[in-house]
Amino acid sequence: MLPQRLRRARGHNPWRSLRYPSMRWWSLANLVSNAGTWMQLTVQSLLVLQVTGSAAMTGLSLAVQAGPGLLLGLLGGAAVDRWPRKLTAAVSQVALGAVGFTTAALVALDLLNVPVLLTLAAVTGIISTVDGPACALLGNDLVPRRDVPSAIALGSAVHSIGRLAGTALAGGAVLLFGTASAFVANGFSFVFVAAVIPFLKLVDRSAEEPETAPEPEPAAPADPRADGPDEPDDSRQRAGGGARDGLRFFLGRPQLVLLAAITALSSVFGRNYTLTLAVLVTGPLAGGAGSFGTVSTALAVGGIAGALLAGVLQRPSVRLVAAMSAIGAAFQIAAGLSPTLGLLVLLVIPMAIVESVSDTAGTTVLQTDPPPAMRGRVLGVWRSLSTGWGLVGPPAIGLLMEWTGPRAALVIGGLVVALPAVAGLAVHARRARRTVADAAGQIAAAPEPVEPVEQPEPVRVPVPARVTDGDRAPAAVTVS
Repeated sequence: MLPQRLRRARGHNPWRSLRYPSMRWWSLANLVSNAGTWMQLTVQSLLVLQVTGSAAMTGLSLAVQAGPGLLLGLLGGAAVDRWPRKLTAAVSQVALGAVGFTTAALVALDLLNVPVLLTLAAVTGIISTVDGPACALLGNDLVPRRDVPSAIALGSAVHSIGRLAGTALAGGAVLLFGTASAFVANGFSFVFVAAVIPFLKLVDRSAEEPETAPEPEPAAPADPRADGPDEPDDSRQRAGGGARDGLRFFLGRPQLVLLAAITALSSVFGRNYTLTLAVLVTGPLAGGAGSFGTVSTALAVGGIAGALLAGVLQRPSVRLVAAMSAIGAAFQIAAGLSPTLGLLVLLVIPMAIVESVSDTAGTTVLQTDPPPAMRGRVLGVWRSLSTGWGLVGPPAIGLLMEWTGPRAALVIGGLVVALPAVAGLAVHARRARRTVADAAGQIAAAPEPVEPVEQPEPVRVPVPARVTDGDRAPAAVTVS
């Protein structure tokens, strides 16, 4: 009994993925990389504004960097499915490090101009279309399938901690060594990750329970215009199809489409907190930069706590994502109606916890539901979609705040997220009850089994044995 309880407790430990040495090294590398990334991001916008002198050009540079994710996400995911994962992740990290070192050198030599800046932003975006899915799937390959939620939750916590550390380190580095130091630090962080990757040991999943693969689609008819029989394409077979196959697979999985719809609504109307809460704090609540810093810290703390809580998940589902989205939307509505800054701080902590749990559950579904040969392309589709709603969200919620004010925008956004999620959960619950009722009705309507009637045993009548000629007694001999 005790060993079984220990195994059960170990299975719900949010840190269980750290039992694997490769995962510990990967988490350390991610912490260093995230800290370096946020050091660069903290000073990047200011640097672009300093070089260009235009807020519009600053926004254009961000759009150029995000553009490849929208346009090339599918191709990047297909490349990850085709190429060796460790090699792909290592090469992409080295390439990003080279971009960081190049930017640092140009800044130090005062050679950075607008065309070069936009070129570097575009190159970074292109590399990231491959680096993102490659590193995400590589981290999951370091643990068994049952521990993937723990690995994803750990990655979320590492991201939040790295963000706090990088933001804090950026100010000191720029003050002591200049702006170029932030880019140098980010370059070295990528090199560190690339140096760790070759020593990571992937988990052998052959002994695990086989994953459910989708039913094979019917083969497409042969092209009548072809001159001869199609030759097998080995590279296409290794990749399991091209980018279009990834999009077709994604659209053919209802739970992935539902996950995308829920996340899109939440991202556009419910997660632009750096914008909505900043306007709420500095406007109706009459706070300043320090007050918004307090709210931002509360969001970060809630995000870390939510990541740790999400680590106990075993098999998250789209239903859990919908439920968390509805709960988070309720907290958002309450935050929009908050009369004081103190109450707002208390509300954003559980709001961030729920958001973090929802993110971990959704990411786990994305990375475990598709078959292994299709996961890179699924993440590529997701990157394109997330880039799209990431570009649409801030302007949309900004216009809503201008028309209705920050409080009404938060309330309306919360309702837009909550109502479809609650309706979907209600429909699912009704279908589940109907399925149970139908099954119970079928069982009740089934005829009862008829017990066999005992038949009387037949009367056995003795039958005289048949006497053959050989068995008869010999005839009497008459003596005359």
